[in-house]
Amino acid sequence: MIVLGVIILVIGLITGLGVLWTIGAVLVVVGLLLWILGAVGHEVGGRRHYW
Repeated sequence: MIVLGVIILVIGLITGLGVLWTIGAVLVVVGLLLWILGAVGHEVGGRRHYW
């Protein structure tokens, strides 16, 4: 999810579309949040790890 968010951020930056920039930023933030929660041992969606 983080990689997809970064790709969409870059595409949004190149094309100048604010919608892609916003979607990419949200994906990166959510991906990082899920990754951190999984790394510290909290269950995410019923799983002990996220990937």
